[in-house]
Amino acid sequence: MEIRKLLDYVYPPRCPVCDRVSPEGICGDCRKKIPYIREAFCLKCGKPLEDEQQEYCADCLKKKHSFDMGRALFYYRGQIRSSLYRLKYGNKREYAKVYGREMARRFGRWIRQTGVTLIVPVPLHRSRRRERGYNQAALLARELGRCTGIPVEEKLLLRVRKTAPLKTMSKAERTANLRGAFAVSGRIPGGSRILLVDDIYTTGSTADAAAACLKGHGCSRVFLLTVAAGG
Repeated sequence: MEIRKLLDYVYPPRCPVCDRVSPEGICGDCRKKIPYIREAFCLKCGKPLEDEQQEYCADCLKKKHSFDMGRALFYYRGQIRSSLYRLKYGNKREYAKVYGREMARRFGRWIRQTGVTLIVPVPLHRSRRRERGYNQAALLARELGRCTGIPVEEKLLLRVRKTAPLKTMSKAERTANLRGAFAVSGRIPGGSRILLVDDIYTTGSTADAAAACLKGHGCSRVFLLTVAAGG
């Protein structure tokens, strides 16, 4: 406890949205302004819907996903987009604890209802992990596991092929780029239900490739939880 107090004094907790000092995590001002995904979301992937009368987004109407269901906290835009960029590339690792707690607070009940038995972060290739120094998805998963009491396994799913950045690729190119990118290390108990954790969901190509790999090795169902979704 004393070590934690000392660390908080030297490195005071900051709001991940505005980056101002905030012992409460997301500060009160930002909590009022940031775009939570609420009622109108895709029942499959969790992305926000433009038409509130629809049940599924355009992508999920066209494509059959390998994962069973996904949810996300925020729209991927504005301050949230900037925050996740800092988390991913700016060494703002402390943001992951705040977002992990927020995931547990908002989706704890949903996670329990899915019957998830294991939390697995979407992995980075070892070369990218060395470059960055950490995997933001693993940091999120650790905090989510700590808050929910569900075991976290960071080495079960491996990224065995270094893939090119997906930002400028078409959906077909993304699928081809991710083919054979993941592998499973060890045995997955039959009937396991896994919660994949990542920072951002856009087209679902990465989540689908990871989920297909897990299901191909005995996992019965794969759910997905991200900080933000959109695009």
